[in-house]
This record gives sequence, structure tokens and C-alpha cells, in this order.
Amino acid sequence: MAAQANPALNLAKRLALRALAGLAILVLLFFLAAWIGSSIPRNGNWEEPADGVEIMVETNGVHTAIVMPLVTPQKDWRIDFPASDLVDPTRPYTHVSVSWGEREVFLNTPSWADLTLPTAVGAMIGGDGLLHVSHYVRPAPSEDARPLTITQAQYARLIAAIEREIVPPPARTSYPGYESYDVFYDAPGTYHLGQTCNQWTSDTLAEAGIETGWWTPMAGGVMKWVPANQ
Repeated sequence: MAAQANPALNLAKRLALRALAGLAILVLLFFLAAWIGSSIPRNGNWEEPADGVEIMVETNGVHTAIVMPLVTPQKDWRIDFPASDLVDPTRPYTHVSVSWGEREVFLNTPSWADLTLPTAVGAMIGGDGLLHVSHYVRPAPSEDARPLTITQAQYARLIAAIEREIVPPPARTSYPGYESYDVFYDAPGTYHLGQTCNQWTSDTLAEAGIETGWWTPMAGGVMKWVPANQ
């Protein structure tokens, strides 16, 4: 019996090794495609103006978001994202950070250590969208929060792109954020491997006419288009 079992065991080992090798190749191809795709520019003729509206593109190393003034003559974000939705609504907020992502990942992973394999696989296959909105008080530029000046016309286009992602307050559900100054909202769209949170950031910037990468599933693909220490 032992002699008969060895060939079957060896076959199982070979199949497992081939499966792992195939998975490793797929992962490498994904990262290669992401590097190539994020290096292809959109709005390649864009130049940062000397004057205009200063926004920021921020990252935590995995996820990216767009930071904007809370109130300008063009837009008062307090109407769409009232401070009353926050745990701490009383601080003198000056900016709002907006990003989009997958519902289960956003709501069930307050830290990346909480991310489980089923949640990650579910997000890659396809999950409901959710907006993450944080309110800041005079955010300081840094390596992970890079300022970018855009024209008034470009900011108007950025506003319009983000407004399309906003479910009107009476029709949406809000969910507690990770801190006292952030909140989640229902949002349209389906998250999947081809439409990630970082792709949403670059698509939104590109729609405003700002130079960014073509396919940016990872945060680095977004941030490499925003110079640090301007």
C-alpha cells in the first residue's frame, strides 16, 4: 500500500508546486502590467499653473485620496459632507479628503492587519463601492500628502467628477469612520481588480485634466505623478 501511495503523493506535490508557480507568475505579471500601465500618461501636456486652487493627493502607502479646501467660491463641501456626520463635528475643519473603495474592505479593516483573505478575494472579484470622507484642519504638506495647484476650470471639473459619486444625503446611509473626523457613505460603482481605489483617484484627476497614469491599481502608480517637496 505504501508503494502505491508514493506515486500519488508525488503527483499531488508536483501539482501543488505547479499551481504555486502559476500563481507567482500571475502576481508578477500583474505588477509588471501595473508598472507599465501607470507609466503611460494621460493629459501629458498638462502643466501646473502658478496660481489657482491648491489640492493635495495623499496616501497611506496602499490607498490614495484627494484633499480639497472645504469651502471655496466654487464649492462648499459642507453641504455634501456635513460635519454633523462626524463623531467630532466641532473642530474648525478647513479641508476634506475624498476617496472611493470597496465596502467590505473599508468597513471591516480598520487596519491592514484586519484584512482577511476572503475579504480581499471578494473585493478583487467585485464589491460595492463606498466613499471615505475625512475632515482635516490645515493639513501640512508631506511626502504622503503632496500639494498640487490646478486652475479654477480644472477644479470645477474635479468637483463635477466627485459630485457624480455622491448619493444625496436623504437617500444614503453613513457609516462610522476609523477616527472622530472621518465617515463612510454609500456610493455607486463596483470595485474589482481593474477598478481599484487608486484607479478611482487617477481617473478623477484625469477627468479634471491633470496629468496622471493610465492604469494605476496601486498607490505608487498615482503618487509618482505628483512631485514631492514642491
